[in-house]
Amino acid sequence: MNEAVCPSCGAAISIKGTPKIGMHVTCKSCDTEVEVVWLDPLELDWPMDEYEGEEDIDDFDDGEEG
Repeated sequence: MNEAVCPSCGAAISIKGTPKIGMHVTCKSCDTEVEVVWLDPLELDWPMDEYEGEEDIDDFDDGEEG
């Protein structure tokens, strides 16, 4: 069984089977949903929002006037 630390509360989270990048698991201690972001060593982080990091095209400013 694989184990990693919850980034929210610090509790150990056990993952049965083979973990995969992008797999979502829930911490039993704080009920936070986290995502597998690294496999060796196994590391968890908060899931990335679907649109996180993407710029809204309407708000894009390429620096040109006119």
